[in-house]
Amino acid sequence: MLTAAAAATTRPVFGQAAQRKLKLGLIGCGWYGMVDLEAAYKAGNVECVAVCDVDSAHLAESEAQVEKAQGSKPKTFKDYRELIAMPGLDAVIIATPPHWHALPFLAACAKGLDVYQEKPLAYDIREGRAMVDAWKKTGNIVQVGFQRRQPNGFAAARDFVRSGQAGRIVQIDAQIDYNASPSPYQPQDPPPSLDWDLWCGPAPKLAYSPNIAHKAWRLEKEYGNGHLVDWGIHLIDAIRVMMGFSTPQSVVSVGGLYEYKGRITTPDTLTTSFAFENCPVVWRHKIWGAADYDDEIGNGILLYGEKATVFAADDRWAVIPRGGKPEDRKVMRVSEANEAQSRHVANFLEGVRTRKQPVCTPDDAYQSTTTVQLGMLAYYSGAKLSWDAPAEKIEGNAAAAAMIKREYRAPYKHPYA
Repeated sequence: MLTAAAAATTRPVFGQAAQRKLKLGLIGCGWYGMVDLEAAYKAGNVECVAVCDVDSAHLAESEAQVEKAQGSKPKTFKDYRELIAMPGLDAVIIATPPHWHALPFLAACAKGLDVYQEKPLAYDIREGRAMVDAWKKTGNIVQVGFQRRQPNGFAAARDFVRSGQAGRIVQIDAQIDYNASPSPYQPQDPPPSLDWDLWCGPAPKLAYSPNIAHKAWRLEKEYGNGHLVDWGIHLIDAIRVMMGFSTPQSVVSVGGLYEYKGRITTPDTLTTSFAFENCPVVWRHKIWGAADYDDEIGNGILLYGEKATVFAADDRWAVIPRGGKPEDRKVMRVSEANEAQSRHVANFLEGVRTRKQPVCTPDDAYQSTTTVQLGMLAYYSGAKLSWDAPAEKIEGNAAAAAMIKREYRAPYKHPYA
């Protein structure tokens, strides 16, 4: 919920007291869309002039929250194209599920609007390429929602690794384990407030069920594409930034549905090995089962170096010297970690004002998005995949290569020619 304190922030942004308020539109005003808007209010000197959602209940709730926060009502839209056509907009926030990322983004670029785009960049690899190309052509300001690029444990660990104090990094492990506890798949009529056909949009239209709709789409193959793509992508992005990686040369994934079969359609247990040029990265998740042996590392990255092992998470990082004992481990806490989202949105708004691109542009976000999508394609194909980065194609596996572009449901047309 938007807080009055956040909306009442009147301090000038970036030291320019005379700046006019930036006029924002929000596409996808459910849970995380409103989190993004809250962060914009905290940055200050913004006005939300329009909200868009395919659920009229979301629209009514967000309209009321925005009015309470800023003292004026936003216009409301069901169709993102009508919001983007609205005169006077400076920027839009796109916080829809991933299958609805590409089309609003491309429309915003065509209009010349600046965009805060939630992660992942796209649902499929070819969508991502079309989005990068549109951004390059337009030259608009775009920030992709990898907020862990802001000061936190990952950034501090990055600086330590880059200093050479850990020595050469020979392997990296990453994981986020938790108990998802999804509800059973129970096809039923959608709520009267929800236009389910429009919610599904260019993706396949499955029968409505609460476990694949609002907030629950993350573990559904056709809409969110699973835990690695939804949450793991943050750690993969952090690793790429730390190490200066682009995309992997090859990928292999092993896992399956061992507990939640019939409730979700992406693996509840997965191990993916990404062969980057300089060292391997191994991703693991289990979203069911017993507690971790050490829950301190259940969500984070372990970088194994010749001189030291480094652990990184949102709020802390640690160094274990080679040959050291457990008591030799040094743990550093990061107090500002919970401000990462606010800082990331503020960085975007600063870019809108100064015309300087923020820290996570589409071409960079494309690399992280492609990496995790290749991980899922390796899982679906049951094969080791080789990625030709310059050509942006999978080599030697025609079936997997065809999956980097998903066919759109009529009448929608995929943006990649």
